[in-house]
Amino acid sequence: MADTCLSFENLTLGYNSHPAVHHLNGSVRKGSLMAVVGANGSGKSTLLKGIVGVLKPMSGRISITPGTRIAYLPQQSEIDRSFPARVVDLVALGLWPKRGLLGRISAEDRRRLSEALMAVGLGGFEGRPIDTLSGGQMQRALFARVLLQDADLILLDEPFNAIDAKTVRDLLEVVRRWHGEGRTVMVVAHDLEMVRENFPDSLLLARRAVAWGPTSTALHPQQLLAARRFDEAWHEDAPWCGDEHEHKHEHKHPHAHDHAQHSHNHA
Repeated sequence: MADTCLSFENLTLGYNSHPAVHHLNGSVRKGSLMAVVGANGSGKSTLLKGIVGVLKPMSGRISITPGTRIAYLPQQSEIDRSFPARVVDLVALGLWPKRGLLGRISAEDRRRLSEALMAVGLGGFEGRPIDTLSGGQMQRALFARVLLQDADLILLDEPFNAIDAKTVRDLLEVVRRWHGEGRTVMVVAHDLEMVRENFPDSLLLARRAVAWGPTSTALHPQQLLAARRFDEAWHEDAPWCGDEHEHKHEHKHPHAHDHAQHSHNHA
């Protein structure tokens, strides 16, 4: 469909033959602002890594609209902050898609870089070593890098984790700006109240889609309870993946499964 940014067809992703996301089907609409929520180990980060191509599907497929530019911001814990770099060096990495690794940075690039730093509240921080930044300042710098990438699809993995409340508010404003520009934004988040207030759509994962659609519906208490039960069941017998296992869960939680099947195409 012309208004689809990416879609999943019976997608299963995992590590070392152990599935972490099971049999995911559905599509993400261009320009949507979507939260990906669920318990630890429910497959949220795995899904983003699959979309960006870090992980290859174990089965099924991910289809991304041709020509889509993707920006991916991993969790801060995956970034080596001991590397001897300045803020300007980190943010300038956002120019790679257009300039290449050894491309010359133009005056226009420097202007955009300065604007990106101003937009995230780091004007004047260009020369600061990244290992001197607080967690919130580091996340602001990483958002500035994403700003420079000028992407159509933006994937943010737990961007609001372990940072101060003012930084969360400021970075949410950047996310709203991207949404207003018609970009597609997918954010892994834990704070359900923040999700309800700021994200129109949500995907609730428990290694499979429990619910997917408008946030008010997807994060209904009944769906959250179903997700918790699925998560507990997976921890009890996680190695199994197949029709028999699926049917066992469907029998236990038919309403949650039905909702996920019927709502996810609206996301």
